[in-house]
Amino acid sequence: MTPPMGGRIPSAGEVARLLRQSVEMGGGDVFLDGRTREQALDQIARALNALHDDGHNSPGGPLASEGPTPDSKGTGRSGAGAPLVLPNAYDDLRKLALACTRCGLASGRTHVVFSDGSPTARLMVVGEAPGANEDASGVPFVGMAGQFLDLLLATVGLSREDSVYIANVLKCRPPGNRDPQPNEIASCSPFLLKQIELVKPDALLAVGSFSARLLTGRDGVALGQLRGAVHRYHDVPLVVTYHPAALLRNRRWIRSFWDDLQLLRSILDAAQVS
Repeated sequence: MTPPMGGRIPSAGEVARLLRQSVEMGGGDVFLDGRTREQALDQIARALNALHDDGHNSPGGPLASEGPTPDSKGTGRSGAGAPLVLPNAYDDLRKLALACTRCGLASGRTHVVFSDGSPTARLMVVGEAPGANEDASGVPFVGMAGQFLDLLLATVGLSREDSVYIANVLKCRPPGNRDPQPNEIASCSPFLLKQIELVKPDALLAVGSFSARLLTGRDGVALGQLRGAVHRYHDVPLVVTYHPAALLRNRRWIRSFWDDLQLLRSILDAAQVS
């Protein structure tokens, strides 16, 4: 059988077009220029390899900025402090977050990473915490994992330019990309929850354990037990899946992520019809 794309690395648009057709035809085996679903997944892996190679050649090296590191340890330095009263205007909320000093992460940050994408988006993607590149730029998901997320979202016809809004549970980078601490989540998550209230997305996609547990309210439950079902956060449909950085470390999860996107696409299609 002829290798996909004649052996060359496929572009993000080519991968997205192929996989989107598969989703629209029910997720079974489809052919596009002689390629099946298995070959489509192989193309994702090949595109991922291209991103990974670029990461090795870019400043910061591979996986330098991609979210919390599993099983890492760290200690928070301050509590949530006084109850937080949040404004109902989006711009005022952003200004308040940019000046926040409610936890010890404020002292070590370069930028507060508030959001990216459209505040009127149909989909809101919720990550865990900024990494080094995000802290440097003030924009979430700008490293390799972010590029891979953009590619995968394109498979269901979504992009941060017009239909996706992205935010994290934490707005400041934890030192060394360690896991968010409970007091940091307690301090910072009210901003995220207010963002959800103001953006009013048709659906939520939680990527990674910390965002999944926060939005489902199921603390301590493994992410693998939360994915594959439609949850709800204040009547907003919620799909849980792996963090894109985890896909870069464990490519066996790419298929599961892709299946979760199909579930997400069905929710968005239903919302558009209703």
